[in-house]
Amino acid sequence: MAGLVAVAGCEEVEQLRDHFRDLTPHEAYQAQLNVAGLGGSALARDWEAAGRLALTEPLAVTLPYAEEGYISPDAPEATGYRFHLERGRRLTVEVSVRSGEPARVFVDLFRVPADPADPMRPIFSSESPVDVFSHEPWRGGEFVLRLQPELLRGGSYSVRLQIQAQLAFPVEGHGPEHVHSRFGAARDGGARSHRGVDIFARRGTPVLAASAGRVNRVRDTRIGGKVVWVRDPLRNASVYYAHLDSQYVRDGQEVQAGDTVGFVGNTGNARTTPPHLHLGLYRRGEGAVDPFPYIDPVRATVPELTVDTERLGAWNRVRNGGVRLRAAPGPRGDVVRELDRHTPLRLLAGSGSFFRARLPDGTTGYVAARLTDPVVDPVARETVAAASAVLTAPTEDSAVLARLDAGTEVRVIGRFGGYLYVRTAGGRTGWLGLETTVAESASGLNPRTTSDGRASQPGASR
Repeated sequence: MAGLVAVAGCEEVEQLRDHFRDLTPHEAYQAQLNVAGLGGSALARDWEAAGRLALTEPLAVTLPYAEEGYISPDAPEATGYRFHLERGRRLTVEVSVRSGEPARVFVDLFRVPADPADPMRPIFSSESPVDVFSHEPWRGGEFVLRLQPELLRGGSYSVRLQIQAQLAFPVEGHGPEHVHSRFGAARDGGARSHRGVDIFARRGTPVLAASAGRVNRVRDTRIGGKVVWVRDPLRNASVYYAHLDSQYVRDGQEVQAGDTVGFVGNTGNARTTPPHLHLGLYRRGEGAVDPFPYIDPVRATVPELTVDTERLGAWNRVRNGGVRLRAAPGPRGDVVRELDRHTPLRLLAGSGSFFRARLPDGTTGYVAARLTDPVVDPVARETVAAASAVLTAPTEDSAVLARLDAGTEVRVIGRFGGYLYVRTAGGRTGWLGLETTVAESASGLNPRTTSDGRASQPGASR
């Protein structure tokens, strides 16, 4: 499925639309659960909570962004991505989900309202396992993309968020470095301001249509000289090309982006300046807007994915002490936490050379893939000093997974806080309180280092 979503209007208009819009597929599915009498079940409540959490506590990402991840069907999960989208940019979203059985996957794009008390504004919603869609905001703001499969479904997925300029650059062979007079600059000693941008080029350089539309005025005026106006119906805007040496289109003609509409000159009140194109952008009800963000190409690219995606969804551990969990996938991301040696983490997704991971206490962040290892071989063996319980999580109130008699040997495969992540002789993995064990032998792990469970291992490259 592919489409372009162009949503305009102020907050008041969007609030009015909220009262009359249809249910999104995600909302309709939730309503179906209620009709079927499942809405009050623990599973359905967890599913609803996961979707809500993805909106209230999404990942903060910088565009462009891409990742491949895994959503487990064992428990309700959802992933949210929050990002800033500037005016003049086109967002293209590509989502695909690979599951072993047919499944509905809900993809929702929301605008974050100016008032935190207002609900999220749905921009795009679907339930297809493969989606490609675009959105062009007429004002910048914060957005959230949510991805959530239906109950008891999951699988591998990929998300790609690309941005580009909404309009094509209008002077052949030139780029933003040739813009030398910006929107809002003073004119006539401050009596007026510049209502467009000037792009300097040799006389006769082709001027290209920045977007598809219909030519609605070809004129010769005192100020603009030889001008062309093109009406862009998709964006409810008019594009103005002025100071042309000559025009190449006629009134009523349909043009596509990249078609020649005229040639660079200095007619009108630009007779004393070097040849250039004056480009203006006007939106009905708003007037002149700065066209530069609409024609400025995006230079950033998505890093190549180099992580081992076969490890996604599984528990891994960090190799050394001092490994940094970061808020973004890169060496410049803010540090969320420094991790002790052999800290277990569940790998949720991969972006570039970083894994997005979740710690046993639920904290999420990014860690360099080269500093992690699969949880395979034990790092130590310990003996249970007294009858003990193996827990499902490293907290006292978590469920009991297994009970061990005194003298039972366990293999240690990681540690977190005051708990050891262990594998029993029966192959089950869980958490054992550090104080319930007696060290028998160790290979790279000394469980009796400090009272807070920090390893004495020296730090590594992070």
